[in-house]
Amino acid sequence: MKGVKRKLARWLPSSLRGRFVIIMIAGVLAAQAASYALWTSQVRASQLEQLDELSSNMAFSIASTMRFFRSLPVDYRHIVLDQLRSMGGTRFFVSVNERRIPVEDIGSGPEKEVVVDNVRSILTQQLSIDDVVVEFSRPETLRVFNNEVLLYDLPPRWGQHSLLMEPLSPPILVVQLELAPDTWLYVATLLGVPDIFSGYRWLSEERLLVGVLVLLSVLALSLLGITSVTRPLARLSKAARQLGDDLDSPPLKESGPKEVAATAAAFNRMQRRIREQIDERERLFSAISHDLKTPITRLRLRAEMLDDPAQRERFCASLDELSELVKGALASVKGLDLHEDPQPTDLNALLLEIAEGLRLHGGEVSLYGTVLPLTVKPLALKRCLANLLENAVFYGQKATVTLEEQAGIVTLRIHDNGPGIPDAQLSRVFSPFVRLEASRSRYTGGSGLGLGIARHIARAHGGDIVLSNHLSGGLVATLTLPRQTSVTDL
Repeated sequence: MKGVKRKLARWLPSSLRGRFVIIMIAGVLAAQAASYALWTSQVRASQLEQLDELSSNMAFSIASTMRFFRSLPVDYRHIVLDQLRSMGGTRFFVSVNERRIPVEDIGSGPEKEVVVDNVRSILTQQLSIDDVVVEFSRPETLRVFNNEVLLYDLPPRWGQHSLLMEPLSPPILVVQLELAPDTWLYVATLLGVPDIFSGYRWLSEERLLVGVLVLLSVLALSLLGITSVTRPLARLSKAARQLGDDLDSPPLKESGPKEVAATAAAFNRMQRRIREQIDERERLFSAISHDLKTPITRLRLRAEMLDDPAQRERFCASLDELSELVKGALASVKGLDLHEDPQPTDLNALLLEIAEGLRLHGGEVSLYGTVLPLTVKPLALKRCLANLLENAVFYGQKATVTLEEQAGIVTLRIHDNGPGIPDAQLSRVFSPFVRLEASRSRYTGGSGLGLGIARHIARAHGGDIVLSNHLSGGLVATLTLPRQTSVTDL
């Protein structure tokens, strides 16, 4: 059952509007099929009832004709037949033959059974004759005399007017009864139902045209209604995607159906609360930073007054570390919210600038490969790259940077010569204030915020950062950035 659901889900449209349209098409087709089935059954029942009545009347007329010819002397029968043929326009074509003429019987189904059973049973009852042959023939193959003359070979007034209905060519009912030994009465007539054996065609031109018109009308009206209903949902989806781009974007219009309006109102409340919480977070850390600067400065002044140089140096180092932790905490909160516009940026030039600054402090950076300018937030991306390169140079003294682009994805790999990271810790180092170096000195382990900030900036550009250990030793930081993406606020 789950496999069937997965297959259906794969074939269904992904949008709500598309699924509504599929449901409407299925509903209209099911309704049309049901209505056509009901209408067909009624039409066929009406046709069978009509054939039952026509065939009964026809059988009684043939019985009267039979009684009339029975009452005639044998020598007068051909005279009467000649007169009837000369008059033309009669309902029946009648002939008297020495034997039963073979007929290429055609047709099948309930319509034929109704006609044959009615004619045979009525003639048998009315004339007390058991040998009654009832058949249907095509006009072009119908033979009417002992000498096997075809109907089309007769003069028009002899029977063609009564048995042919051009251009329809309906089947001809042929009844043959034995008047006497070696004497057969031949009666041919039309029932007046031209399409008795044509069958029922579901996809006739008229029904197909009506079905297509109904389907198009329902689809047009449904699309108008579905579009008006799903438009607020589309606005909501767009606002949710842009929520990370701009928390100060205007609120959604709370309109549409009751459920959609309630959802828009809830989204607006969520946006206000997120904005208030971020503002409160920035105010809180700004206040903490401001309040900590005064006691740190006071402690530094007191540390400078210490007589023991070793104690003074250790005390100042601790204060410097505390100051760096405060700056790092503020950077993780405020520094990620740099408001700048994306613009085309040369990554090669940006890397060369960072590498030059690291060389001044003894770091060695090698750069390979080039890519075309990429639309990014330059200051934010520079901070991301600087954090990655500083880590690589700090732990490995040397970093190799490789740039490449494939299928619209820019990939930057930074390989250092350091000791690497245990596989179990590769994802943990992105968490704030996590340092795998055991000491608390800022000169040996930093504040533990650099990688987290770098990953946040990469993801804000639609990319990501992944760490892995190289087979030959050292750590590889892989930064991927898509070329076509919307950059969210950092």
